[in-house]
Amino acid sequence: MNAAPTNPFRFGALALDEAFADRERELAELVADMRNGQDVVIFAPRRYGKSSLAWRASQELVSQGLLIASVDLMTTPTKARLAEKLAASIYENVASPLERVRERALAPFRGLRIQPTVTVSPDDGSFSFSFGVSHQAADLDATLERLLALPAELGAARERRVALIMDEFQEAIEIDRDLPRLLRSAFQQQPEVAHVYLGSRRHVMERIFNDENEPFWRSAKPIELERIEAGAFAEFVIGRFAPTGKRIEPAIAAALVRLTKGHPYATQELCYFLWEETAPDGDAGRGELDRALAAVLRSEHAHFTLLWNAASPVQKLLLEALASEQPGRPFTVAYRRDHDLPSASNIQRAARALVQREVVTATRGSHEIAEPFLAEWIAANI
Repeated sequence: MNAAPTNPFRFGALALDEAFADRERELAELVADMRNGQDVVIFAPRRYGKSSLAWRASQELVSQGLLIASVDLMTTPTKARLAEKLAASIYENVASPLERVRERALAPFRGLRIQPTVTVSPDDGSFSFSFGVSHQAADLDATLERLLALPAELGAARERRVALIMDEFQEAIEIDRDLPRLLRSAFQQQPEVAHVYLGSRRHVMERIFNDENEPFWRSAKPIELERIEAGAFAEFVIGRFAPTGKRIEPAIAAALVRLTKGHPYATQELCYFLWEETAPDGDAGRGELDRALAAVLRSEHAHFTLLWNAASPVQKLLLEALASEQPGRPFTVAYRRDHDLPSASNIQRAARALVQREVVTATRGSHEIAEPFLAEWIAANI
């Protein structure tokens, strides 16, 4: 008996292997940069696939012999926790298998000022590291600096190139206001190591790398992730449907991509629900697309309700206006008149707050709702 086909679309988690859509140019560029030891910062709005791109590049480079450590700063609220996660990734991905077997976990870390406590998982035998919480700040900084130097040293000993990926890099400021300076001090002495910085709060990342008063000013090559080109994304959608026995006409695929505006996460999400709405051995048509969009809005209702409730009255007015006409220029007299908006100063404050929360994007006075499907939710519920 043949197993039922599984949904070929993914959203929420990393888009890996066949689920990774397009980005051939950006992928080739990032792979070359990491292989060459070039520091890179990836700029993009939330849920544009930064982490998926870095993971895909890592898969390719590991197969070519690169050693790649990674740490997600969202999971490291303190410098001690950052040291723990960094030590674990160095041990798993950079230290040689011989060292790990013969010398056990502490071999690469003998030179640390604070020696970690190592715990072995009874489930899979993996190691975790703990540096405790009662150490002097200077000792913790020295330990972290030594850890940051280890990937380059271990890579040189193995005659292998090394890369370090730091996801949610904007959190460095939240962990400790002096942490970016410590990181930059360590990294600028490692020209042979590729440092890749990812972040979901674009305005913070731009300040870190574009402000001449910040230690990371102009220290990394920027890669801008744009929305995926409509034609390429529509072809991807058609190609993912085909092997499952379900079909989607080019016109419907094009309409879907127009609806999501090529937003990677939103497109995968809507495609997931569209595939579920399509009958086995059936065609995805306009009716299925409408039902899929309704299912997406039901799925996102709790998230959008919290977002809406957190907005001020003026922010809600601006969001309603943008939901009905965007891109919009809400600072102009005509736009405010057409949408019954308050004064320009009030709208400027509201827009600034929404941009900082990355609910809205702004380009040269033109504003647009960035959160996928929020405009449709507002139209349906408010």
